[in-house]
Amino acid sequence: MKEQSLKVAVIGAGMAGLLAARELKREGHRVIVFEKTSRLGGTWVYDPRVETDPLGLDPSRKIVHSSMYSSLRVNLPRRLMGFLDYPFLKKQDGDTREFPGHREVLRYLEDFARDFWLVELIRFEHEVVRVERVNGVSHEWIVEWRTREGESEEEEVFEAVIVCNGHHTEPRIAEFPGMDTWPGVQIHSHNYRTPEPFKNKIVVLIGNGPSAHDILREISSVAKEVHQALRASDVHFKKLENRNNIWQHPVIERTDEDGKVIFQDGSFVCADIIIHCTGYKYHFPFLRTNGIVNVDDNCVGPLYKHVFPPYLAPWLSFVGLPYRAVPTLIIELQSRWLAKVLSGKLALPCEEEMASSVEELYQHMNESGRPKHHTHQLQQNKFDYENWLVNQLGLPPLEDWREQLYFYALKKIPSDAGDDYRDWDTWDINQWIQE
Repeated sequence: MKEQSLKVAVIGAGMAGLLAARELKREGHRVIVFEKTSRLGGTWVYDPRVETDPLGLDPSRKIVHSSMYSSLRVNLPRRLMGFLDYPFLKKQDGDTREFPGHREVLRYLEDFARDFWLVELIRFEHEVVRVERVNGVSHEWIVEWRTREGESEEEEVFEAVIVCNGHHTEPRIAEFPGMDTWPGVQIHSHNYRTPEPFKNKIVVLIGNGPSAHDILREISSVAKEVHQALRASDVHFKKLENRNNIWQHPVIERTDEDGKVIFQDGSFVCADIIIHCTGYKYHFPFLRTNGIVNVDDNCVGPLYKHVFPPYLAPWLSFVGLPYRAVPTLIIELQSRWLAKVLSGKLALPCEEEMASSVEELYQHMNESGRPKHHTHQLQQNKFDYENWLVNQLGLPPLEDWREQLYFYALKKIPSDAGDDYRDWDTWDINQWIQE
């Protein structure tokens, strides 16, 4: 494959879009980044506003892009959050904690964009409304955008498109009988900002991820009672140790019109609010591929190695889909890989081989009992995936401390709403890794 320089559109100026733009620029491609808001940083830009529909079910609602709550902090050490050649260093005039808050992450991304001259590539307040091939056989893509709601659209032709817009705008919610007629308030964690609205309330919180733990701890300081509904099969009704107002339950069986929330073990509570800390759906309303790429059970596919659609590669690609896997390094490696593929320095397998690889993945997941919506949830497989990308790029093997630190930090996440391990005075990174 002959080396080439392409005109490439990047959709989104969050972490994934910035890394993709940096790597494309390094490879000599001509890059334009489309960002629908007025700032770079994506979901790391805190917005105190919430949506008019707190569950995010109304398609006509005014969408607030950020899902950030005011107190959010990273749940892994900053040493794992930084890029390979741009470490996430402590600054005396910033948040120097080992687990900094979201404002420090945003500052890091702003510094990164400034230092690599990426800001000049971004078209702010340009919302992409359509991405479609010029025709059925062309590798060129039409990107259509608008600068303000109601204004007429404009379009431009690109040789490649990289989708980096994330998926934190379409909440997933837990569904159970009676939820439509339940008289209390229901919100998704996408619209959670501060604990004050939950003061003296009886709250049911659904979920067990990092944001669920954060919100649970925070609202328990002001709420009358907090009841956490968990999906795990071994969960039974219990009060958490050292907490006088937090209980755990199995999943919700149903809700009643009298305000009761009934759990699968028969326990119940008369609640004021239900918070759905249940994640997000991948959502690309602008993308038109005639069914070649679709979202099925929250799996974007078919995608070879979570990046390239086999029958549209390499002219369409995705960056940053894997989650719950410290995606920072994955995003950087994906960006380097696709930039070199587009420049002709690295080759992809043939279409049939890529498609077969995707089918083998789906079959393996099915045989192991994993639902399709876990496709991009790498978790422990993240290291295999990272090492595969490293091998493709011909980079030195990843340092052992990354895996050591990752699993140590995860094991220190409390299984209940106890003290926040991120505040421990004993956090000495070098204590837990062997260089």
